[in-house]
Amino acid sequence: MTDEPLAPGLYIVATPIGNLEDITMRALRVLRSVDRIACEDTRQTRKLLDRYGIATPTISSHEHNEAERSGQLIKELKNGARIAVVSDAGTPGISDPGMVLAGAAIAAGIPVFPIPGASAVLAALVASGLGTERFSFVGFLPPKSGARRTALEELAETVAAPTTLVFYEAPHRIVETLADVEAVWGSGCRVVLGRELTKLHEEFLRGTVGTIREQLGGRESIRGEMVLLVDAQALSVRSVGGAGSLLEQLAELEKTEGLTEKDALKRIARDRGVSKSELWRELQRERSRTH
Repeated sequence: MTDEPLAPGLYIVATPIGNLEDITMRALRVLRSVDRIACEDTRQTRKLLDRYGIATPTISSHEHNEAERSGQLIKELKNGARIAVVSDAGTPGISDPGMVLAGAAIAAGIPVFPIPGASAVLAALVASGLGTERFSFVGFLPPKSGARRTALEELAETVAAPTTLVFYEAPHRIVETLADVEAVWGSGCRVVLGRELTKLHEEFLRGTVGTIREQLGGRESIRGEMVLLVDAQALSVRSVGGAGSLLEQLAELEKTEGLTEKDALKRIARDRGVSKSELWRELQRERSRTH
């Protein structure tokens, strides 16, 4: 550990996502040495600071005041201040506040120093067992079902090679989100759910999306912060129950089994475990994209 004084500038400091031991020596030195710490929630950050005996002054900088607060902090930085920015957990700017201030500092010509550390995205990815050669972090999906399904369908259309998609999700929406993943990629799609990472009740659920959805659906309650990873395959290589586009599946059933469109939709809806109305909306979206 160096005793050299910190250079003036903005320090983006990653903090633990659960276990307070997951903090680097460099991060502790920076938090002790800066003039001020901009926090998503000063009360949450105080737990970490108290654990390590750090008395640096704090100031709030969250999603509702970050734009306004940035102006004040940029003035201090221009005068040679050393300021750290932290979120409640993990790396600032990854689905958390921090990037507005960083962007403003860069625009003002102020040095910005990353202090790497904990990240729920990477923690879940490396322990998932899914591919790490190609992955994409998407953050939170839309909360409403229709918009969420559309977002997943649009993502699926961009997958040209096997890719691990990484999402954050709320516990009260996770079962519905899994149902949407199943509708897009089929019940055989592999997923991993990381829950309460680095905390006392850390849990990984690994298996097909249909299996994990049923497993969670049977629980009395679902709690904790969650990272969902999806083994996203190109649409053309999805398994039966989700193979090819919906239009292609309909055409195949009509050709091979002589089913009407209505009966074919019933069959596919049953195989996917979704309602006919949801499947009908998906069909209309596909048709609109082909015209």
